[in-house]
Amino acid sequence: MNIREALLQEHSKAQCNRIVAYISGNQRRFDELVKIFLTSEYRVVQRAAWPLSNATANHPELIQKHLATIINYLKSPGIHNAVKRNVMRLLEKTDIPLSLQGTVMDTCFNYIADPKEAVAVKAFSLGVLGKMMNMYPEIIPELKLLIEDRLPHETAAFASRAKKLLKKIG
Repeated sequence: MNIREALLQEHSKAQCNRIVAYISGNQRRFDELVKIFLTSEYRVVQRAAWPLSNATANHPELIQKHLATIINYLKSPGIHNAVKRNVMRLLEKTDIPLSLQGTVMDTCFNYIADPKEAVAVKAFSLGVLGKMMNMYPEIIPELKLLIEDRLPHETAAFASRAKKLLKKIG
């Protein structure tokens, strides 16, 4: 399978699943998907984000060598919401190395605080911070304050995720 051609051919759940099945636990094929994901081709990058997230969920070990690059990629200007959403989703289900945790937390806090950010990006950012607050309890007061500040201005999807996290905080 030519992953790039498959991404351009069709953007659907079925196509995403075919790509994920093709990659399976194969590091070389996963590396190829990451390389495609990190190109400057807007449509290809956007479409590669979904199978990247799903392949990582199935085989989290495959992403480890790419995490620093992907996390730094989030700092690029003009990134599509699909890219941010899927990277946040994969970070929620991945062990983040200690050396990257500070950057990830900053990114999550910035996404949540940004009124213009897509709700799904914020929701997955809440999930990432919820996972990290056990290791870094000192972020809890700032997280709680941010959630309470944003709650009146956000959608029901954000509110649902935020309220569950607030219950967990106590």
